[in-house]
Amino acid sequence: MNIEFVRKQFPALEQDFIYMDNAGGSQTLKKVADNISTYLLQHNVQLGASYKVSQTAGEKVDAATQKVSEYLNTNRKEEVVIGPSSSILLRILSICISKQWQEGDEVIVTNTDHEANVSPWTALQEKGFKIKTWKANPETLELELGDLKNLLSDKTRLVAVTHASNILGSINPIKEIADEVHKAGALICVDGVAYAPHRNIDVQKLNVDFYVFSWYKTYGPHLGIMYGRYNLLYKMEGINHYFFGKKDVPYKFQPGNVNFELTYSLLGVTEYFEELFQKEFPKENNIRFQEKLTRVFKSIAHHEEEISQPLLDFLQQNSKVKIIGREPANKEKRVPTISFVHKDLKSNEIVEKVDKHGIGIRFGDFYAKKLIEDAGLQEKNGVVRISLVHYNTKEEVQKLISVLREVI
Repeated sequence: MNIEFVRKQFPALEQDFIYMDNAGGSQTLKKVADNISTYLLQHNVQLGASYKVSQTAGEKVDAATQKVSEYLNTNRKEEVVIGPSSSILLRILSICISKQWQEGDEVIVTNTDHEANVSPWTALQEKGFKIKTWKANPETLELELGDLKNLLSDKTRLVAVTHASNILGSINPIKEIADEVHKAGALICVDGVAYAPHRNIDVQKLNVDFYVFSWYKTYGPHLGIMYGRYNLLYKMEGINHYFFGKKDVPYKFQPGNVNFELTYSLLGVTEYFEELFQKEFPKENNIRFQEKLTRVFKSIAHHEEEISQPLLDFLQQNSKVKIIGREPANKEKRVPTISFVHKDLKSNEIVEKVDKHGIGIRFGDFYAKKLIEDAGLQEKNGVVRISLVHYNTKEEVQKLISVLREVI
């Protein structure tokens, strides 16, 4: 992968600092920041007016939404719901969709998810809905499909599951899970926050009903996005003003409207991947955007596997270290979010020593509290998490390894 081109697109990487807490928030593309500035300085008016500046501003926001629709391969741009964060969008979804359910209906959550895709559903117990938990195998910490099948019933209305764990890095087989959920007559809601920075998302191939992720962890602004099947969104009652009805999709789920400048800035992300494709495959341009993304993210996955394997190898060789998650850097099975604990040291002690070397890693539960509790890792103050993305380099990983060699 053309790592020199990649790094030039992220001004923050010019600083004398190594960013390895990317699962908490990636660095932002210059194109994104430029688009925010351009919109605020040239198009900052309310949409929907008859005057020209307003019409132009509306076209800018609409163009960004259309491109995001292509990015996700939705059937129509109305299936794109934009909000301040993934947490809020999932909460809105739980409020709106549960109005269609009956007391005693069931929702299945996991003990490996970020709480954003758990709390909105467990809160429904107060309304008389039953919540079941799909628990990971306590030895491997992996979700097993057979356990889900045992939980599904004719009362299951929705299964909430993560695409990739923000602690384990494990990639769950969403298409296979979705097929089982649909066989049971239920819907699936996927949290893709920890997956989206590393792999392309094709909601039609995945066969999901709802899919949510955060742009601020995917090289963009602090904004969340939710895909929802149009027929499902249409049937739901929204949370916007009373005079918006079924046909007002997605606006009925976006009270106060979208953030205009941040929505427009998303074009900076899509244009970046277009340009990266041209750098990687200069002779192949007459293909759909989704196919370009597929090719680009294959290059990204290969690069991420290459830079994470030496780190995993190093950790495996230390008898006092336990990796929490899959050990091989297999790009088909995991993303480069790597967590571990130490036999003698607490996780915060390790991170605080690494801090002094100008490398940003992190410790804690990362809002996946149930996973940390069930794995018995609270006394370690959670895990040490090193989260890489494609702009990280082999040299940065080697620097981290040399520091860790002194620390652990």
